[in-house]
Amino acid sequence: MRPDSVHAVIAVKNLERAKSRLADRLPPADRSRLVLAMLSDTVAAAAAAGLGSVTVVTPDAEVAGAVRTLGAHAHPDPAAPHDGLNAALSDAAAAVRRRRGAVELLALQADLPALRADELHDMLNTAPPTGRSVVADHTGHGTAALLVRDGIAPLAPLFGPDSARRHIDSGAKDLAGDWPGLRLDVDTAADLSGAVALGVGPATAALLDIIGWPRPVHTDLTWRCAAGSHVC
Repeated sequence: MRPDSVHAVIAVKNLERAKSRLADRLPPADRSRLVLAMLSDTVAAAAAAGLGSVTVVTPDAEVAGAVRTLGAHAHPDPAAPHDGLNAALSDAAAAVRRRRGAVELLALQADLPALRADELHDMLNTAPPTGRSVVADHTGHGTAALLVRDGIAPLAPLFGPDSARRHIDSGAKDLAGDWPGLRLDVDTAADLSGAVALGVGPATAALLDIIGWPRPVHTDLTWRCAAGSHVC
């Protein structure tokens, strides 16, 4: 399949509320910088994989400005009072189709600093050519990615507690594959150390070096950056 037929949507909340489970290890300013760094590496991997576009839905002006410099689209958060993440992703997905037509959609987590472009390629090739598919995160409970291989069917995200099961129960195929970077969304210090062990992208590696994260960071740009990519 052609990866440029798939368009990604990513949701990011206000930076001041980001990564509260890292509060015992990082002060608020560093947590905000980490969110932006991990988002940058996630967007870079999606671009290097050749996806048709990346749209980030966010209420945060700093996030919006940052993603535009990466070549991604920034979409304003619809500020729905209930089910905020799912409403935001659905709104961004509808906006993508207004711009691009009847395209396939991929909802990605924003905090995948060890994501590799070849993992996305393999996942897209593994997924069935029709319908919805889900990639469970490293815990087996959350959702790292939700793919809709239908240009008309809605994204219908069900993120939240036990979202992998809920997506599967709604009809999405559970994809099996060795994609550790795709599955490792970072919420805790253990998650971040695990991502470092896999090899994080350049933005996250640089930030962790600045803030003195205690584990060494080894970054290999060759698997992440496509030739001529404007985000690497």
